Amino acid sequence: MNTYLIIKWLHILSSVLMVGTGFGTAFYLFFVNRTRNVEAIAEVSRLVVRADTWFTTPAVIFQPLSGLWLMHETGLTFTTGWILVSLALFFLAGVCWLPVVWLQLKLRDMAKTAQTGKTALPPRYWRIARLWEALGYPAFIAVTVIFFLMVNKPF
Repeated sequence: MNTYLIIKWLHILSSVLMVGTGFGTAFYLFFVNRTRNVEAIAEVSRLVVRADTWFTTPAVIFQPLSGLWLMHETGLTFTTGWILVSLALFFLAGVCWLPVVWLQLKLRDMAKTAQTGKTALPPRYWRIARLWEALGYPAFIAVTVIFFLMVNKPF
């Protein structure tokens, strides 16, 4: 296998890890929040932060690096329509994702405090959870469109 195919495979694998982990952790935190079970929320939010640290963050870093390398190797440029749109959407997803990382840390910490103190989650938790959720929608739509563009290269 040549270097190009290895990097291409790693690019695809990291995109799957990035989107899959993001979707999976969002799914579990979204639904555990609806239970209002402080112990469950504390555990899931702890694991969401861990999964983003172990899987999503390295993939988010690797994606543009490998994408730029692949672009260079294939002779494509930033003026290629689908690449330009993909980069803009990746930037949009990042603008949403960076605050989400900080919000998840706050949610985790508030859930742990409530669990330790055997209290209900504070109203601030629910405000942050709504913002966390609202930022997730445009990010997931953006990466879904990026997948479409990477596969179909329509323009």
